[in-house]
Amino acid sequence: MNPLRPIEDLLTNALEWLHASVGLPWAWAIIVLTVLVRMVILPLTIKQIRSMQRLQVHAPELKALQQKYKHDKQRMNEEVMKFYRENKVNPAASCLPILLQIPVFIALFFVLRDFDDEVFPSYPDSDLGWLGIVPSITENINTHWSGWVLLVIYVASQVASTFFMSTTMDSRQRIIFLALPFVFAFIVVNFPMGLMLYWVTTNLWTVGQGLVTRRLVPKPQPPPKRTSRTAPKTAHPSPDGEAAEVDASGAKPAGSGQQRVRRRKKKKGSRARR
Repeated sequence: MNPLRPIEDLLTNALEWLHASVGLPWAWAIIVLTVLVRMVILPLTIKQIRSMQRLQVHAPELKALQQKYKHDKQRMNEEVMKFYRENKVNPAASCLPILLQIPVFIALFFVLRDFDDEVFPSYPDSDLGWLGIVPSITENINTHWSGWVLLVIYVASQVASTFFMSTTMDSRQRIIFLALPFVFAFIVVNFPMGLMLYWVTTNLWTVGQGLVTRRLVPKPQPPPKRTSRTAPKTAHPSPDGEAAEVDASGAKPAGSGQQRVRRRKKKKGSRARR
């Protein structure tokens, strides 16, 4: 039994409804379906962005904690999990939207792969092209020059979306994720163009979402900086009626007694001259 069959049936019904009832060509039906899927998971995506922002704010503290317990992996894991709980940071939240898109991507791949046999026969006169450029969404990317154009757009949009979604990664991880689209290009070149339309649309959505949400979603406030533990100085009256600065422990600052002796000598000298 195919575990993705329910998702395939749902996507097929959604595509047929967008084509037959709404009147969209198949290519535009895929694009609209992609937007609808992204709108459904938008609350999780916003939660993901907030979690990433919160993690970015606390990144210096987390790095210092990991450095402190680097020789004790078990203690470090315990302290890191405790740190996540105290600061309400969920590192797994950044993976939820991606994990939800993976079964949709795979199911749509099978829908488009079997499109000519399972869907298109019910609509023999329908148009499989897009914008007069893509001849058929069921053809592989490497069969037409428009597929190569879509592949270039895919790589550029994937790099841009990764740039927005990897702000909390270290430099090595970020370089790896930025390089992955170039590696995937050799794999997806054998995919149907309709699937590439889905992938490009979701990448462009991620880029636009990153630009918008970073202005609309407020960033969490950074943790308060630790102040010096030095106690503030306070003023206490001295025996001669003048205020003398002492700290909170009651100790007088160095040089305070010498200043009083100098003032007394000045007073005696002025009296002698009189």
